[in-house]
Amino acid sequence: MTDRNEVVSRVTAALSGKPSPVAICNARKIDARGEQSGYWVVSDDTGVIIASGVGNDSFEAACRRVGIDPDAPRVKAGTNLYEGEPYLTEDGKPAVVDASGRILTPGYVDIHSHGAWEYSFDDGRHGIDVARAGHAVHGTTRQVLSLITNPIDEICNNIRTVRDAMATGRPDILGCHLEGPFLAMARKGAHDPECLKDPVPEIVNRMLNASGCDRQSGSCGCIRQITIAPELPHGLDAIRRFAEAGVVPAVGHCDADYATAKAGFDAGAGLMTHMFNAMNGLHHREPGPIPAAVEDPRVTIELINDGFHVDNPMVRLAMKFAPHRIAFVTDAMAATDCPDGAYKLGALDVNVVDGHARLVSNGAIAGSTLLLEVAVQRAVNELGVSAPDAVEAATLTPARAFGFDRPNSVTGSPIGLIAPGFAADFNVINPVDWCVEQVWCAGRKLR
Repeated sequence: MTDRNEVVSRVTAALSGKPSPVAICNARKIDARGEQSGYWVVSDDTGVIIASGVGNDSFEAACRRVGIDPDAPRVKAGTNLYEGEPYLTEDGKPAVVDASGRILTPGYVDIHSHGAWEYSFDDGRHGIDVARAGHAVHGTTRQVLSLITNPIDEICNNIRTVRDAMATGRPDILGCHLEGPFLAMARKGAHDPECLKDPVPEIVNRMLNASGCDRQSGSCGCIRQITIAPELPHGLDAIRRFAEAGVVPAVGHCDADYATAKAGFDAGAGLMTHMFNAMNGLHHREPGPIPAAVEDPRVTIELINDGFHVDNPMVRLAMKFAPHRIAFVTDAMAATDCPDGAYKLGALDVNVVDGHARLVSNGAIAGSTLLLEVAVQRAVNELGVSAPDAVEAATLTPARAFGFDRPNSVTGSPIGLIAPGFAADFNVINPVDWCVEQVWCAGRKLR
């Protein structure tokens, strides 16, 4: 593999640059709308899909509309895996990419992840660049950057860092997710207990101000979601306040009973943070928060499909009892795509053994080392989930949680499907092992 510093530089430069027209043909398209062979897609120099379908005549016409010569020599997919530059013909123009029967999916969307490649999203702009590159080359074209529990001043500084990164215009950063500090002590997981807080209005306002929330202009700033235990004294009030500001609160890291969780969703929470983990489980006389999420069609449910956080039978069960509402997330920490060893999660020491991260202090699970690429692979190849359903859980469902499946102020064009008008986010995937081979984000070639 190419040196990672070089990969980070290429990916960061591509995301900071301008899109190029893209034309891919002879693909097996799989997205939430289904599966289709002999498929093609063409996007323009704004990074938006202008046409897609089957049939050579329509494909050639679409290519010419964006300045691509369909008769020029074509590039075979699967070559130059880490070359960040667009595929070009000999005269320097974009070339058609022949997928040769490979799978074509929308880019993956991870709405809960903390880092990769030895860096966390709390580690400043450089940390964001490195960790994003680590996920991007594996097909995660868009990401909500999860920030760990820290002192309030530090959390607000990290929020501003994400806000500044988004202000540069790179399309891959969707905003931030605050996983803490408004968590139940009994369900804190790997979060620092010294930093946990009740979400009183003063702290909520500080976070929204750091986010750039402007109620007069209707801007909700860069905070996309925040995990809150609804049973905290100010939990339900905080959920209402964040929801009114345009943030999507998530019920999680909680010890809530069914009624309290339901009240949280009625107050405006639209997500459940990594279902089954860091919450009271299912019980026939004490149903807890999970049935409240499953019953509510407004709620998107996160699930960590790594075979460690949630055992395979429970993953299959979740896919069945909340169809089209399960969003695969990674909860990935800095050790993702790295060797076993010693790492940090915020200020806490973590040891990774056999790819599983645990706190040194008490052995609690400390996030994961999962990639969405692997979550989709597991779903299709090990769990028997249909390919469209597995892809949907990593694309359209997480996008829909924030309204990104339609035109919006964050992504501009919608994301999550391969269809005209949607962003040119593409993964070309090996059909045998489901490994990602090529990646584009908004018409920018990342791998």
